[in-house]
Amino acid sequence: MNWPKNKRVLALCGGVGGAKLALGLTQVLGPDQLSIVVNTADDFDHMGLRICPDLDTVTYTLSGLSNQETGWGRANESWRCMEALRALQGETWFKLGDLDLATHLYRRTQLDKGLSISEVTADLCSKVGIEHSVIPMTDERIETEVKTASGWIPFQRYFVEQQCQPVISAIRFVGSEQAKPSPGFTQELANHDLGCVIICPSNPFLSIDPLLSLLGVREQLAKLQVPVLAVSPVIGGKAVKGPTAKIMQELSLEVTGNTVAAHYSDFLSGFIIDSTDAAEAVALPSSLSVHTCNTLMKTLEDRVMLANECLQLATRMQ
Repeated sequence: MNWPKNKRVLALCGGVGGAKLALGLTQVLGPDQLSIVVNTADDFDHMGLRICPDLDTVTYTLSGLSNQETGWGRANESWRCMEALRALQGETWFKLGDLDLATHLYRRTQLDKGLSISEVTADLCSKVGIEHSVIPMTDERIETEVKTASGWIPFQRYFVEQQCQPVISAIRFVGSEQAKPSPGFTQELANHDLGCVIICPSNPFLSIDPLLSLLGVREQLAKLQVPVLAVSPVIGGKAVKGPTAKIMQELSLEVTGNTVAAHYSDFLSGFIIDSTDAAEAVALPSSLSVHTCNTLMKTLEDRVMLANECLQLATRMQ
């Protein structure tokens, strides 16, 4: 796909699913053509460290350091620190591998020097050879909480410690009411060279909604005069990764791509669904440019192909 060299692409993403498409986009777009804004509402403090799961997943994926089997964490990881911590009867519900710990320790030292999370992320990316811009959605503290029968609990407690087992009745992003997008995110949304926005197939309610909750973001997306596309994270009534389908059911939402499109309806102009769900396209608004293709990204080739499909749709819409 020969995307115009003078046009930028802004990708919005969360963790594993988003990182896959982000990697595909880096294979066909240069560093001066692509920026990736990442959810930070999953971030939390643990044992004195600032843990940034989605930022780290994207960073490890783009740098080739990620665990290919899980999609998160480092390849060739070891767990001696966790084993020693367990022997001390320490808190081990959130596992930090020995290699992964280096990232968190370095981030902590840089934050303690007064650097913003945007500055630290740019530094980390540079040190692992990433040339494309990876931008935290905000430099302010926002933390996702989910409401269960036991009340509101931090997302990581629900996701990791409780393995997504409790039923969710609501989701909130604590601190988002007055939070501003990061300088990098703000700059990309206002960039005169912006050619399209691509919402990666991340969980709409846990990974993308935090970005949309920031002051002015949703309104800015609606005002853009360029294509705003989304790739459905749902295939054949099931989520490709994570608790998306479970959460949609618990929130009384139909597990279809159409539900996802409706969730973004105030700013969405293009939508990509898997060929399996082609029959659903007739129920989508006629104003929406819909494209069907393979959206299941098992290999690098799949990721590059989907990236090209996104760019081809954006080109047709211009």
